[in-house]
Amino acid sequence: MATTTTNPTLSTFEDALDELGVDLTRTTVGEFAATLDDVVRDPAVGVPLPFDVEYPDCVTVDPTPADLERAATGVTPASFGVANYGSVLLPSTADGAEPVSLYPELHVPVVRAGDVLPDLPEALDRFGDAARETDASAIVATGPSATADMGKLVLGAHGPEAVHVVMLDE
Repeated sequence: MATTTTNPTLSTFEDALDELGVDLTRTTVGEFAATLDDVVRDPAVGVPLPFDVEYPDCVTVDPTPADLERAATGVTPASFGVANYGSVLLPSTADGAEPVSLYPELHVPVVRAGDVLPDLPEALDRFGDAARETDASAIVATGPSATADMGKLVLGAHGPEAVHVVMLDE
């Protein structure tokens, strides 16, 4: 877990992620590939990221269904972080961000520090502006997938059993 920052929104996000048992690694654009190389479990798949970063060789971009089925890690962009919940807003994209975020055991959403917003209403307002222009959709993901429908808490029931947020500092 990264050290707490003096930015109150980022501090709230870090604390909320910690309470959810979600790891956070902060990095720079220049260190992104090395950071991701340390975070992912092999085999790893990803979708193109809308940031000026390069994937390490260990991540297969534009995976086939077979790649996705074998993957232990999926890397996707997050449009926004929601500080008070420790959530990430994950856009649905034509290149398959939803299955890449849901099928592997470990999901690694990548979010810019400047895109971490204080609360869900602000994130939905900001995303709504883009969605109205492009007919986009997104899911709000908070921590690993979990269910207690059958009694004992089970992680990874309907999605990843672990989440590790990578935050790009600007």
